[in-house]
Amino acid sequence: MSNEQEIPASQVDAEVGTEAETEQDAVVSEETAETVADTEIGEHEYSIDELKKELGEAKQKAQENWDKALRIQAEMENLKRRTQKDLEDAHKFALTGFAKELLPVLDSLELGLQAATGDNDEVKKFREGSELTIKQFEAAFAKFNVVTINPVGEPFNAEHHQAMVMQVVEGAAPNTVVTVFQKGYLLNGRLLRPAMVVVAKAAD
Repeated sequence: MSNEQEIPASQVDAEVGTEAETEQDAVVSEETAETVADTEIGEHEYSIDELKKELGEAKQKAQENWDKALRIQAEMENLKRRTQKDLEDAHKFALTGFAKELLPVLDSLELGLQAATGDNDEVKKFREGSELTIKQFEAAFAKFNVVTINPVGEPFNAEHHQAMVMQVVEGAAPNTVVTVFQKGYLLNGRLLRPAMVVVAKAAD
């Protein structure tokens, strides 16, 4: 009697079927893996496109914010300069109103001095007192940069002079100031009051 035992046909068929199913499952698994890989690659490519788009949008947004920041900085610098200039002007021209109020007083003193004629002692004392007061006014004005405009013999300057009369004056060049009715004044280079003048003109 042989030691080898016969394997039933049904068991052989089952084992063969199992091996076939295993091979089939392996094929399916491989196809599934390829499909998944392809899907992942597609999703990866899609994500890169999205990232590129988002990066471009972010760069554009950053540029817009940078431009806005530069504009704001420029506006702040301009505001700072304007404020500084306003403060300087306020300091320079704070005496404008006060100086204008003093000008008629000085005018009156000068007119009184011109009218004081004669050689008696009272007139001399009046003239001396008026001259001293006028010098004190001029010293105070100079201290605060108030400059007198007395343009006799100078070319007419419409920015600083106001022509009251134009007339033919022998020996005077046309468009020059021949007489000053009232002196003008500048405060720190700004016109405080124009000089009232007579201007020579050419003969007809």
